Amino acid sequence: MIVADANVILRGIRSREGASGFILREMLLGSIPFALSPAVVLEYEDVLKRPGLLGTPPTASTEQIDVILDALCAAANIVSPWYRYRPFLDDPKDDLLIECALAAGARLIVTDDRHFRHPAVARFGLVAISAQEFVVHHRNKRKST
Repeated sequence: MIVADANVILRGIRSREGASGFILREMLLGSIPFALSPAVVLEYEDVLKRPGLLGTPPTASTEQIDVILDALCAAANIVSPWYRYRPFLDDPKDDLLIECALAAGARLIVTDDRHFRHPAVARFGLVAISAQEFVVHHRNKRKST
């Protein structure tokens, strides 16, 4: 099970090509198990609806973003973290992903955010990997089964 950072979802919507597009598509299809918490969903919505982040003109309308978020919520393992680990990383919103991963029992956080390279992340038993690293990991795992 994974927890995906908003930057992965954003890139997946901006382009279906590449690692982030693959991850978003597979999450929506149910091929990649993933967890969300209400706070993570709100972070996704905040990032995805920021003016200009989806390009000019945007690659998705506000209504399309709502549909994508609804579909992600329907496919996700929804968790409600009981504990807060803040402030921990340089960006407090990044702590939301750690809390979600710990509540879900997820081991991987898929992100391209350098804040997750903090050595204390590993002390929680979590591994932060890039979208490209995850795709390689996921495809190798599929080949071995």
